[in-house]
Amino acid sequence: MVAYLIALLTVAPLLWLVLTVFKPAEEVFRNGLPSRFTLDNIRYVLTEVPFGRYLFNSALVSLVVTGVALILHSMAAYALARLRFPGRTVFFYGIVSTLLVSLPVILVPLFLVVRELGLLDTYAGLILPAIFHAFGIFLLRQYYLNLPRELEEAADLDGCGYFHRWWRIVLPLSRPALASLAVLFFLANWNAFLWPVTATRDPDLRMVQVGISTLQGQYGSAWNHLLAATVIAAVPTVIAFLAGQRRLVEAIKTSGLK
Repeated sequence: MVAYLIALLTVAPLLWLVLTVFKPAEEVFRNGLPSRFTLDNIRYVLTEVPFGRYLFNSALVSLVVTGVALILHSMAAYALARLRFPGRTVFFYGIVSTLLVSLPVILVPLFLVVRELGLLDTYAGLILPAIFHAFGIFLLRQYYLNLPRELEEAADLDGCGYFHRWWRIVLPLSRPALASLAVLFFLANWNAFLWPVTATRDPDLRMVQVGISTLQGQYGSAWNHLLAATVIAAVPTVIAFLAGQRRLVEAIKTSGLK
Protein backbone atom coordinates (compact mmCIF):
# COMPACT_ATOMS: atom_id res chain seq x y z
CA MET A 1 0.00 0.00 0.00
CA VAL A 2 2.82 2.38 0.87
CA ALA A 3 4.55 1.60 -2.41
CA TYR A 4 1.39 2.43 -4.38
CA LEU A 5 1.05 5.70 -2.46
CA ILE A 6 4.66 6.67 -3.21
CA ALA A 7 4.18 5.76 -6.87
CA LEU A 8 1.03 7.89 -7.03
CA LEU A 9 2.81 10.87 -5.48
CA THR A 10 5.62 10.45 -7.99
CA VAL A 11 3.40 10.16 -11.06
CA ALA A 12 0.82 12.79 -10.03
CA PRO A 13 2.87 15.85 -11.18
CA LEU A 14 3.52 14.18 -14.53
CA LEU A 15 -0.16 13.44 -15.00
CA TRP A 16 -1.00 17.03 -14.10
CA LEU A 17 1.57 18.26 -16.64
CA VAL A 18 0.20 16.12 -19.48
CA LEU A 19 -3.41 17.02 -18.62
CA THR A 20 -2.63 20.74 -18.45
CA VAL A 21 -1.16 20.72 -21.95
CA PHE A 22 -4.61 19.93 -23.34
CA LYS A 23 -6.36 22.70 -21.38
CA PRO A 24 -7.29 26.12 -22.79
CA ALA A 25 -4.95 28.92 -21.75
CA GLU A 26 -7.42 30.39 -19.24
CA GLU A 27 -7.74 27.05 -17.40
CA VAL A 28 -4.05 26.19 -16.94
CA PHE A 29 -4.07 26.70 -13.18
CA ARG A 30 -7.62 25.50 -12.65
CA ASN A 31 -7.95 22.18 -10.84
CA GLY A 32 -9.77 19.27 -12.38
CA LEU A 33 -10.44 18.25 -15.94
CA PRO A 34 -10.54 20.90 -18.67
CA SER A 35 -13.89 22.14 -19.92
CA ARG A 36 -12.72 21.09 -23.38
CA PHE A 37 -9.63 19.33 -24.67
CA THR A 38 -7.58 21.31 -27.16
CA LEU A 39 -4.41 20.88 -29.20
CA ASP A 40 -3.89 24.62 -29.56
CA ASN A 41 -0.94 24.69 -27.15
CA ILE A 42 0.96 21.93 -28.96
CA ARG A 43 0.02 23.38 -32.36
CA TYR A 44 1.37 26.79 -31.35
CA VAL A 45 4.70 25.38 -30.19
CA LEU A 46 5.15 23.32 -33.36
CA THR A 47 4.08 26.03 -35.82
CA GLU A 48 4.70 29.47 -34.30
CA VAL A 49 7.99 28.60 -32.60
CA PRO A 50 10.97 27.01 -34.47
CA PHE A 51 10.73 24.10 -32.07
CA GLY A 52 11.45 21.55 -34.79
CA ARG A 53 14.84 23.21 -35.27
CA TYR A 54 15.52 23.02 -31.54
CA LEU A 55 14.64 19.32 -31.52
CA PHE A 56 16.89 18.69 -34.52
CA ASN A 57 19.83 20.48 -32.90
CA SER A 58 19.45 18.54 -29.66
CA ALA A 59 19.07 15.24 -31.50
CA LEU A 60 22.13 15.89 -33.67
CA VAL A 61 24.36 16.93 -30.78
CA SER A 62 23.13 14.16 -28.48
CA LEU A 63 23.53 11.38 -31.06
CA VAL A 64 26.97 12.50 -32.24
CA VAL A 65 28.29 12.98 -28.70
CA THR A 66 26.89 9.62 -27.61
CA GLY A 67 28.34 7.71 -30.58
CA VAL A 68 31.80 9.29 -30.46
CA ALA A 69 31.99 9.15 -26.66
CA LEU A 70 31.15 5.44 -26.55
CA ILE A 71 33.93 4.58 -29.00
CA LEU A 72 36.60 6.77 -27.40
CA HIS A 73 35.63 5.91 -23.84
CA SER A 74 35.63 2.22 -24.64
CA MET A 75 39.11 2.42 -26.16
CA ALA A 76 40.47 4.41 -23.23
CA ALA A 77 38.84 2.09 -20.69
CA TYR A 78 40.25 -1.00 -22.40
CA ALA A 79 43.73 0.51 -22.43
CA LEU A 80 43.50 1.31 -18.71
CA ALA A 81 42.14 -2.17 -17.93
CA ARG A 82 44.48 -4.35 -20.01
CA LEU A 83 47.56 -2.49 -21.22
CA ARG A 84 50.62 -2.32 -19.01
CA PHE A 85 52.45 0.99 -19.19
CA PRO A 86 54.18 3.32 -16.69
CA GLY A 87 51.82 5.65 -14.88
CA ARG A 88 48.66 3.73 -15.75
CA THR A 89 47.26 4.05 -12.23
CA VAL A 90 48.16 7.73 -12.07
CA PHE A 91 46.36 8.36 -15.38
CA PHE A 92 43.29 6.50 -14.15
CA TYR A 93 43.07 8.38 -10.85
CA GLY A 94 43.68 11.65 -12.67
CA ILE A 95 40.75 10.93 -14.99
CA VAL A 96 38.48 9.91 -12.11
CA SER A 97 39.43 13.02 -10.14
CA THR A 98 37.80 15.17 -12.83
CA LEU A 99 34.45 13.92 -11.54
CA LEU A 100 35.00 16.28 -8.59
CA VAL A 101 35.01 19.29 -10.94
CA SER A 102 31.57 20.46 -12.07
CA LEU A 103 30.88 22.38 -15.27
CA PRO A 104 30.28 25.79 -13.61
CA VAL A 105 33.82 25.66 -12.20
CA ILE A 106 35.46 25.32 -15.63
CA LEU A 107 32.85 27.24 -17.61
CA VAL A 108 34.92 30.41 -18.08
CA PRO A 109 38.21 28.74 -19.11
CA LEU A 110 36.28 26.33 -21.34
CA PHE A 111 34.54 29.26 -23.01
CA LEU A 112 37.88 31.02 -23.57
CA VAL A 113 39.42 27.92 -25.14
CA VAL A 114 36.46 27.39 -27.44
CA ARG A 115 36.50 31.07 -28.42
CA GLU A 116 40.22 30.94 -29.25
CA LEU A 117 39.60 27.90 -31.44
CA GLY A 118 36.84 29.78 -33.27
CA LEU A 119 34.18 27.24 -32.33
CA LEU A 120 31.59 29.52 -30.78
CA ASP A 121 28.20 29.38 -32.51
CA THR A 122 29.07 26.09 -34.23
CA TYR A 123 27.98 22.50 -33.84
CA ALA A 124 31.60 21.57 -33.12
CA GLY A 125 31.59 23.97 -30.17
CA LEU A 126 28.54 22.18 -28.77
CA ILE A 127 29.82 18.66 -29.44
CA LEU A 128 33.55 18.57 -28.67
CA PRO A 129 33.46 19.78 -25.03
CA ALA A 130 30.68 17.31 -24.23
CA ILE A 131 32.42 14.18 -25.49
CA PHE A 132 34.76 13.50 -22.60
CA HIS A 133 33.30 12.35 -19.30
CA ALA A 134 35.27 10.44 -16.71
CA PHE A 135 32.24 8.44 -15.57
CA GLY A 136 32.06 6.58 -18.89
CA ILE A 137 35.74 5.60 -18.74
CA PHE A 138 35.44 4.57 -15.10
CA LEU A 139 32.35 2.42 -15.64
CA LEU A 140 33.73 0.66 -18.72
CA ARG A 141 37.12 0.04 -17.12
CA GLN A 142 35.49 -1.64 -14.14
CA TYR A 143 33.36 -3.68 -16.54
CA TYR A 144 36.39 -4.77 -18.59
CA LEU A 145 38.29 -5.84 -15.49
CA ASN A 146 35.58 -8.45 -14.88
CA LEU A 147 35.76 -9.92 -18.38
CA PRO A 148 37.58 -13.28 -18.56
CA ARG A 149 41.10 -12.89 -19.89
CA GLU A 150 40.96 -16.36 -21.50
CA LEU A 151 38.95 -15.01 -24.43
CA GLU A 152 41.54 -12.37 -25.18
CA GLU A 153 44.39 -14.84 -24.74
CA ALA A 154 42.74 -17.16 -27.27
CA ALA A 155 42.48 -14.25 -29.70
CA ASP A 156 46.13 -13.46 -29.01
CA LEU A 157 47.09 -16.98 -30.08
CA ASP A 158 45.27 -16.37 -33.36
CA GLY A 159 47.48 -13.36 -33.99
CA CYS A 160 45.09 -10.60 -32.94
CA GLY A 161 46.62 -7.39 -31.64
CA TYR A 162 45.14 -5.14 -28.99
CA PHE A 163 42.90 -3.32 -31.46
CA HIS A 164 41.41 -6.50 -32.92
CA ARG A 165 40.93 -7.92 -29.42
CA TRP A 166 39.02 -4.80 -28.44
CA TRP A 167 37.00 -4.68 -31.67
CA ARG A 168 36.16 -8.40 -32.07
CA ILE A 169 36.09 -9.69 -28.47
CA VAL A 170 35.67 -6.94 -25.89
CA LEU A 171 33.30 -4.60 -27.71
CA PRO A 172 30.60 -7.23 -28.44
CA LEU A 173 30.78 -8.47 -24.84
CA SER A 174 30.29 -4.96 -23.47
CA ARG A 175 26.99 -4.23 -25.19
CA PRO A 176 24.98 -4.00 -21.91
CA ALA A 177 27.41 -1.45 -20.44
CA LEU A 178 27.59 0.49 -23.71
CA ALA A 179 23.80 0.57 -23.99
CA SER A 180 23.51 1.86 -20.44
CA LEU A 181 26.05 4.59 -21.11
CA ALA A 182 24.32 5.45 -24.38
CA VAL A 183 21.08 6.13 -22.52
CA LEU A 184 22.84 8.21 -19.86
CA PHE A 185 24.89 10.21 -22.38
CA PHE A 186 21.88 10.86 -24.61
CA LEU A 187 19.71 12.06 -21.72
CA ALA A 188 22.49 14.25 -20.31
CA ASN A 189 23.14 15.98 -23.62
CA TRP A 190 19.47 16.26 -24.52
CA ASN A 191 18.81 18.06 -21.24
CA ALA A 192 21.98 20.18 -21.39
CA PHE A 193 21.39 23.88 -20.82
CA LEU A 194 24.37 25.67 -19.25
CA TRP A 195 26.97 25.00 -21.94
CA PRO A 196 24.62 25.42 -24.95
CA VAL A 197 23.35 28.77 -23.67
CA THR A 198 26.97 29.88 -23.10
CA ALA A 199 28.47 28.68 -26.38
CA THR A 200 25.76 29.80 -28.81
CA ARG A 201 24.07 33.04 -29.69
CA ASP A 202 22.71 32.02 -33.08
CA PRO A 203 18.97 31.19 -32.79
CA ASP A 204 19.42 28.44 -35.40
CA LEU A 205 21.80 26.60 -33.05
CA ARG A 206 19.59 26.66 -29.98
CA MET A 207 19.10 23.29 -28.33
CA VAL A 208 15.73 22.29 -26.97
CA GLN A 209 16.24 23.34 -23.35
CA VAL A 210 17.53 26.75 -24.43
CA GLY A 211 14.57 27.04 -26.79
CA ILE A 212 12.15 26.31 -23.96
CA SER A 213 13.75 29.05 -21.87
CA THR A 214 13.01 31.59 -24.63
CA LEU A 215 9.29 31.02 -24.05
CA GLN A 216 9.66 32.68 -20.64
CA GLY A 217 9.39 36.44 -20.65
CA GLN A 218 10.87 38.96 -18.23
CA TYR A 219 7.50 40.03 -16.86
CA GLY A 220 5.38 36.98 -17.57
CA SER A 221 5.21 33.62 -19.27
CA ALA A 222 2.73 31.82 -21.45
CA TRP A 223 2.57 28.79 -19.22
CA ASN A 224 0.36 26.80 -21.56
CA HIS A 225 2.96 27.07 -24.33
CA LEU A 226 5.83 26.47 -21.91
CA LEU A 227 4.26 23.28 -20.57
CA ALA A 228 3.45 22.06 -24.08
CA ALA A 229 7.07 22.54 -25.12
CA THR A 230 8.22 20.68 -22.02
CA VAL A 231 6.02 17.68 -22.81
CA ILE A 232 7.19 17.58 -26.44
CA ALA A 233 10.83 17.76 -25.34
CA ALA A 234 10.29 14.92 -22.88
CA VAL A 235 9.00 12.46 -25.49
CA PRO A 236 12.44 11.56 -26.98
CA THR A 237 13.90 11.03 -23.50
CA VAL A 238 11.10 8.61 -22.61
CA ILE A 239 11.63 6.74 -25.88
CA ALA A 240 15.39 6.54 -25.26
CA PHE A 241 14.89 5.24 -21.74
CA LEU A 242 12.35 2.63 -22.78
CA ALA A 243 14.59 1.48 -25.64
CA GLY A 244 17.59 1.03 -23.36
CA GLN A 245 15.80 -0.10 -20.22
CA ARG A 246 16.47 -3.81 -20.74
CA ARG A 247 20.16 -3.25 -21.43
CA LEU A 248 20.37 -0.95 -18.43
CA VAL A 249 19.03 -3.69 -16.14
CA GLU A 250 21.42 -6.22 -17.70
CA ALA A 251 24.39 -3.95 -17.02
CA ILE A 252 23.36 -3.54 -13.39
CA LYS A 253 22.99 -7.31 -12.97
CA THR A 254 26.26 -8.22 -14.66
CA SER A 255 28.34 -5.49 -13.06
CA GLY A 256 28.49 -7.51 -9.83
CA LEU A 257 29.64 -10.75 -11.46
CA LYS A 258 33.23 -11.87 -11.10
